[in-house]
Amino acid sequence: MKDITLLEEFKKIYPEKFMPEAGIFGHIHAGDRIFIGTGCGEPQYLVQALVDYVKNDPKAFFDAELIHVWTLGVAPYTDEKLQENFRLDSFFVGDSTRNSVNRGAADYTPIFLSSVPDLFRTELIPVDVALIQTSPPDKHGYLSLGISVDVTKSATEMAELVVAQVNKNMPRTHGDGFINIKDIDFILPYDEPLLEYSVKAPNDIVQRIGKYVARIIEDGSTIQVGYGLIPDAVVHSLLDKKDLGVHTELLSDGIVELMKKGVVTNRKKTNNPGKTIASFCMGSRETYDFLDENPAVEFKRIDYTNNPLMISRNRLMTAINSAMEVDLTGQATAESLGGTFYSGTGGQADFMRGAVLSPGGKTILALPSTALNDSVSRIVPVLQEGAGVTLTRGDVHYIVTEYGIAYLHGKNIRERAMDLIAIAHPKFRPWLIEAARKRTLIYKDQVFIPGEKGMYPEELEIYRTTSKGLNIFLRPVKITDESMLKDFFYDLSEDSMYMRFFSARKDMPHKRLQDFVAVDYSKKMEILAVIAEKDMEKETIIGLGQYELNPDKYLAEVALVVRDKFQGQGVGKELLRYLAYLARRQGLLGFTGEVLVENKPMLNLFEKMGFDTEKSREEGVYEMSMRFRNVREK
Repeated sequence: MKDITLLEEFKKIYPEKFMPEAGIFGHIHAGDRIFIGTGCGEPQYLVQALVDYVKNDPKAFFDAELIHVWTLGVAPYTDEKLQENFRLDSFFVGDSTRNSVNRGAADYTPIFLSSVPDLFRTELIPVDVALIQTSPPDKHGYLSLGISVDVTKSATEMAELVVAQVNKNMPRTHGDGFINIKDIDFILPYDEPLLEYSVKAPNDIVQRIGKYVARIIEDGSTIQVGYGLIPDAVVHSLLDKKDLGVHTELLSDGIVELMKKGVVTNRKKTNNPGKTIASFCMGSRETYDFLDENPAVEFKRIDYTNNPLMISRNRLMTAINSAMEVDLTGQATAESLGGTFYSGTGGQADFMRGAVLSPGGKTILALPSTALNDSVSRIVPVLQEGAGVTLTRGDVHYIVTEYGIAYLHGKNIRERAMDLIAIAHPKFRPWLIEAARKRTLIYKDQVFIPGEKGMYPEELEIYRTTSKGLNIFLRPVKITDESMLKDFFYDLSEDSMYMRFFSARKDMPHKRLQDFVAVDYSKKMEILAVIAEKDMEKETIIGLGQYELNPDKYLAEVALVVRDKFQGQGVGKELLRYLAYLARRQGLLGFTGEVLVENKPMLNLFEKMGFDTEKSREEGVYEMSMRFRNVREK
């Protein structure tokens, strides 16, 4: 009621601003460039009124160019019957404009959203008319752009004519979004529900991706999250995190939920501490109500939120986005499928580059491994012809699918290709291996175990603390571990190599290493003892345990080796204990092994594990037989 009274008061002061619709639109001329507010902030009634005005008077003006970032509305101005009156030029392609853009009835301007305000300021894209939506004015005459500050603020500053739909449902938000009634040429009061944006409930695949991403994000990080099903699932996987901050382009329902639950506190932010920073919001009515007069959230211009230098001021800045396709070298497209424009450049690259510059920052690209009901792989040998490279090979640290995490930063092309193949959908891995061989992205003789037998058994990953207090991560070997294993073997002393392989030979060429990394898990088990630095960015192998099935006796031949400086710290014991657990679970009866007579530590280890042990000596080697007892291994 107070807002209505204030608006009526300003109507008395500025009666010329409250003109009928026909009078307002009569100020638009042929060839004018007309800006429309963004996303959920789009002035729906105002846009429809303009379209109706032209339909009623088709000769009112011709060749007007409509400019916007993105519409969630029905985009009535793309109707073919209005092609002589309007032509759309969009900075981002949405569902309602995709067909028009790709059939040539509308235009798409690819640009980083952070650069759009400068296009307006320099008049490379001049703005003649701005159609915006605001909250009602306060007693000082200030209206709020609410949930759409982004490029809208810059458009209003440069437009010759500003027309505002004043809507009591638009929240008043803090930050850069205030505009004084003196700077608005015409006001059209009309209350209607704001557009709302929601994503469908996440399926199992999406939830698995979210959980993987959550592993990477540290407490105290400042996050940016893109839009869509995958980023939304990621947000819902962060409920166990502490003191997160937010510096983002898009504010979503998920981020607001994290604020309500105390996960997002912004206490650890180094830029705008205590504040959630965003440029526009697409969400629910409940979220809009939360934002109304909320000083914990500030909406900034997009050339601030998306400025890589501003982004980089946040310590542990973590940019989380998605893509449609990633090639085996790490290039990604988030804007087109081949030559078909699908979305847009947007702000993804701005945030990815800002995060790379941030102290401790990281970039994450999360996507399902397939599309179109598993008929198409999103990880491909090369991007489709005509696809736009949204992110270059240097932009991405992590790529995540429902099959795991690939860390690409600092990796060579061969390592990247193998890492990405390992997280592709299993049915596409043989195709990707063959394509990578043909393109010489990987070794020509790269061994690969197709099907379920070669799938990485993630469920076997465990953490253990040795008897000496050393925290280790035990996991199966991956096909991508070749480089780490090479470092591991070359770091072993000559004595350790001799004790393990009964040979003075120290070389570990690719051909030999493949025997360790290409594993048929139905016949063989290899477990690494790993010390992992933060977020698995760097792992160090400190031990290797393996067994191979002897189907005739239903026993398995076992072998262990531990990095020299970690020997005597209980690593071998934990490896052997875990291997025994896995073997018993597989139904095996026990282990066999060969141990050099002088290898006293290994002999003692085997004899202390509680097996029923038999050994025979032959030419300096003990032939060991170790049967499992009928007790549960712990």
